[in-house]
Amino acid sequence: MLTLRKSQDRGHADHGWLKSAHSFSFADYHDPAHMGVGNLRVINEDRVAAGTGFGTHGHRDMEIVSYVLEGALAHQDSMGNASQIVPGEVQRMSAGSGVRHSEFNHAKDQATHFLQIWILPDAPGGEPGYEQKMFEPAVKRGRLALVASPDGAEGSVTIHADARLYAGLFDGSETAQRALDPARPQYVFVARGAITANGQTLQQGDALSLHGETELRLSGGVGAEVLVFDLAPR
Repeated sequence: MLTLRKSQDRGHADHGWLKSAHSFSFADYHDPAHMGVGNLRVINEDRVAAGTGFGTHGHRDMEIVSYVLEGALAHQDSMGNASQIVPGEVQRMSAGSGVRHSEFNHAKDQATHFLQIWILPDAPGGEPGYEQKMFEPAVKRGRLALVASPDGAEGSVTIHADARLYAGLFDGSETAQRALDPARPQYVFVARGAITANGQTLQQGDALSLHGETELRLSGGVGAEVLVFDLAPR
């Protein structure tokens, strides 16, 4: 079964310094029909104005992945990590038993555009952790590259959850196919551009849920950057 979710149907919030689109219920946006897929709980597409950011705040019991599309995001946390995330990098923060962090756009004239992704961990508690890796465009060009997984396979960041995240860049005749376990839900999110997934045309911000499917087929990309989630059933 295929379920299309159009970009304009997401929840939207405008806080002045932050403009956000919520694929699933988050904060003041509540939609019982969109509470997540499998163990994927949050995809927020955030645009953080220049010179602003998220003040120090806490999380626990969540695997948080940040995927920057434009600009840069400065990160600091209670584990002692201080870094900057730029396009091509994937940051994983395991909140575990509790962590505090801040994210800031220090640019004077450019917004930071990034995806904030939350995945439910296999078990609550545990030691908080942090990891950040670069995935060059060549690694993702015309294919789905594994960027997050439970075992750090293929150089991906390690998440403490039964989920795998793939990222790909597609243009023109470039295609990709993946055999799927029909018992595991899949979620395709178009971060930018446009692409066809299993016959469905997706534009930037659109998503496609796949349940009971045995194959994913991507084709017809136009400047497309695509994330594909292979998820545990809830």
